[in-house]
Amino acid sequence: MPDSTDRTLVLQTRDGDVEAYGELVRRYQTSVFNVCYRLLGERREAEDLAQDSFIRGYERLRTFDEDRPFGPWIRRVAANMCLNHLRGHWRSMEPLDDEHDLPASTTAIDPSAAADERASRSKVREAIRSLPPHYRAVIELRHFQGLTYQEMAEALSLPLSDIRSHLFRSRRLLADKLKADV
Repeated sequence: MPDSTDRTLVLQTRDGDVEAYGELVRRYQTSVFNVCYRLLGERREAEDLAQDSFIRGYERLRTFDEDRPFGPWIRRVAANMCLNHLRGHWRSMEPLDDEHDLPASTTAIDPSAAADERASRSKVREAIRSLPPHYRAVIELRHFQGLTYQEMAEALSLPLSDIRSHLFRSRRLLADKLKADV
């Protein structure tokens, strides 16, 4: 099954092949977990919601358009599940681990430059975590998942104008937070 395309696996799952869906889960479990972890900031909640996202995806697989990529779709399912969870009980979040850090730059060669880069990424993580959930979600979907504005609007069930507004405001809040730390 490793040579199967996502489309083939989706079609096989629809025909009752549970192992085909298991292969989709294996392919996307890390990226789905990362979406959940970035939005929630807590490992156990992220693990639970990542698992719930795959269950929800399986239940709604008949509505999935197999001509579109599966990865972005299942990550949107995860983002929506996390946002619904956050709406249920907003609270302060624990720090992220370095294991699920922002992507490391390849330019840091010497130890002091690497330490400076880690400190900088840590400040960005803290600033993102401090954003309200709806602003954190648009940052995650746009900058970490690479969704277009239209895809974000569909994923979050918001008008395109709200997406643009949320993204503008979230970036401005991030910039203000990061300038205050300098």
